[in-house]
Amino acid sequence: MTLIETLEKLSNACGVAGREEEVRSLMKKFLKPYVDEVVEDKLGNVIGIKKGDKNAPKVMLAAHMDEIGLLVKIISKEGFLHFAKMGGIDDRLLLAQKVMVYTEKGPLHGIIGSKPPHIQKEEERKRVLSWDELFIDIGAESREEAEKMGVGIGDTVCFDVKFARIGKNIVIGKAFDDRVACAVMIEAMKGLQKTECTVYAVGTVQEEVGLRGATTSAFGIDPDFGIALDVTIAGDTPGVKEIEAPVKMNKGPSLTIADSGLIVHPKVLRLLIDAAKEKKIPYQLETGLPGSTDAARISLTRSGVPSGVISIPTRYIHSPTSMLSLKDAENAVKLTIAAVQKIPEY
Repeated sequence: MTLIETLEKLSNACGVAGREEEVRSLMKKFLKPYVDEVVEDKLGNVIGIKKGDKNAPKVMLAAHMDEIGLLVKIISKEGFLHFAKMGGIDDRLLLAQKVMVYTEKGPLHGIIGSKPPHIQKEEERKRVLSWDELFIDIGAESREEAEKMGVGIGDTVCFDVKFARIGKNIVIGKAFDDRVACAVMIEAMKGLQKTECTVYAVGTVQEEVGLRGATTSAFGIDPDFGIALDVTIAGDTPGVKEIEAPVKMNKGPSLTIADSGLIVHPKVLRLLIDAAKEKKIPYQLETGLPGSTDAARISLTRSGVPSGVISIPTRYIHSPTSMLSLKDAENAVKLTIAAVQKIPEY
């Protein structure tokens, strides 16, 4: 499979934080041909292991499998579903979104609704409706009917968005944060035909709710180097100042210098920059981001792990639909391979 084919399947799968089963199954399948062993740990992280030389460094690559989404919280007596948010979602983006509710009897179509604007008072129309004022309408007429349809408290709700290619190198889809990095990691393992290092390609769980899967998997692996593969804000859209988000789409993967949870180890930053320069791979640098990645937890494992981040610039992350350039994803694959192969020199 090609990078875009892998990304399409991963993007269309549902894997809200803590409910990554569908994505985990795909990750095991896609990693298996390119590693010596695939294991699943107790928390649900998928770990593909490519064995290297006996005394060579252990490298952990991490791309999180989970996505933002919703969970059913209450079924009203009228049959509407009230929900809780899983991960950081802007309330402004929720209203009127099509969703899929994953029940024990299979997925159900739904739409996020509210009081119609036609009958709202003027002051109501001016404010953003909070998530707890919204509901999911699945067409049920009562709680009993909703339950007969299979709905239960805690059911996963994903945005109903399908992957599409809209230009030569541009794609849109759901959950590019972080399915594109999962696809990049798989392609990198495919390209690492031979490496001195032992490489652990980890699809982590529950990143969106606290970097949890990276915390436990890194403890079990105890790597010598860590590289998180993730997305970052592409700030090349109207209304965004360069000082807020300097990274641009189509200009190459981004290398983090520092974010809210990690100051990248100088040795790892130098490694990534040197690898990019040697292979003539375009790259960007960014610092001061308010968020963080799995690398923040990997770096604090046991006695500490020198860690860095390779990110794919992505527009509209943490929304139902995102956009990215396949060129940036392909260059992220090349940079990941080049960096892993160069690690023994450091």
